[in-house]
Amino acid sequence: MDQNMDQDLHKTLQLRRVINASGTLTAYGQSAVLPAAAEAACAAMSLFFEMDVLQARASALIARVTGAEAGMVTACASAGITLAVAACMTGTDPARIAQLPDTAGMRDEVLLQMGHAVNYGAPVTQAVRLAGAQVRLVGTVNSTPAALLDTSFTDRTAAALFVVSHHTIQYGYVPLPRFVEIAHGHGVPVVVDAAAEEHMLPKLIATGADLVICSGHKHFRAPTSGLMAGRLDLIQAAYAQNRGIGRGMKVGKEGIVGLMAALEAWEQGYHQAQQEAEQRRIRRMVERLRHLEGIQVREVWPEPDPYPIMRARVTVDPEGAGLNAMALSVLLADGDPTIKVRGHHVEEGYFLIDPFNLSDEEAEFICERIEAIARLPLAEKQAIMQELAGLSSADLWARGGEWPFL
Repeated sequence: MDQNMDQDLHKTLQLRRVINASGTLTAYGQSAVLPAAAEAACAAMSLFFEMDVLQARASALIARVTGAEAGMVTACASAGITLAVAACMTGTDPARIAQLPDTAGMRDEVLLQMGHAVNYGAPVTQAVRLAGAQVRLVGTVNSTPAALLDTSFTDRTAAALFVVSHHTIQYGYVPLPRFVEIAHGHGVPVVVDAAAEEHMLPKLIATGADLVICSGHKHFRAPTSGLMAGRLDLIQAAYAQNRGIGRGMKVGKEGIVGLMAALEAWEQGYHQAQQEAEQRRIRRMVERLRHLEGIQVREVWPEPDPYPIMRARVTVDPEGAGLNAMALSVLLADGDPTIKVRGHHVEEGYFLIDPFNLSDEEAEFICERIEAIARLPLAEKQAIMQELAGLSSADLWARGGEWPFL
């Protein structure tokens, strides 16, 4: 979609334009879809397919890209978790598939390190429970000894879930290779939620994890979709859930075809040139904003296992700037167009600017807005800080998720 069409659509729908400096968050529409993926999805919408055969073609492509035995396209990563857990409980048994979410007579516990019980917009534990399974948390938030994990497996354990995310605690946990070793020692499959870690897929498969799940609509830039890769028998069992609880999570033909086009573009290395442009964009922003009093901007790389996206970390000193990081992020969001930054760490005094979905013009506009806010009268800055006093980033996020017409 060209810029004029984009502006017309926002005007028609009576919406503010969003400048997405947050990365690939669902709340703002994930990512701009690759033109090739959008064209493929659009073409698919007016066509008909044998959907099982289409998924088989997608499986072959996913296997080639990830190194897994097989794969499938899901509605999203969250749906993938639910389908993967269901697969580990039922296999391809039609009676068990029809029985879910009633798990009577099945192994129905899923082990999860407590430091991995994250909320990505909804609790990851809820994605497990949607299949009818029960979550058994192991360890404490910042400590799960391997010996404790080893003794937590029982005759009810159906699967062990491992989460790869910046949201998880990054120390004191059992790392994935050891996690896989322990689980396989008990004959239990390992499911990996790696929603935003597409670049790690081959590495995660190589650990021996049985099913690995990621989003299709984040860094792959496909239409809304998810990807599951792993053991052939478990992929078959996950796909078989379409005749059970997976019916309400089915992905459309446009999602499958769009993701296939995006995967082919990824395989051809389109993202490498994009990463170079992103880094130049961030370096220009850092250079332009280095003069601001009380606001420090520097280059950073994300964790864990950094995806090759350089971000700008904006650290705000309330004494020097007259406002804090939360107030600055809120003021950026209050304009039209609204600027959405990665505000997970505003209580710690900083936020991030992610260039993945930014144009050069939008990056310059963000700089202009930050400079303009920095020049605001001190009284105006203090007023917004008083209004936000006592709130956390979670409070701001919760407000953003409310139905707007209540």
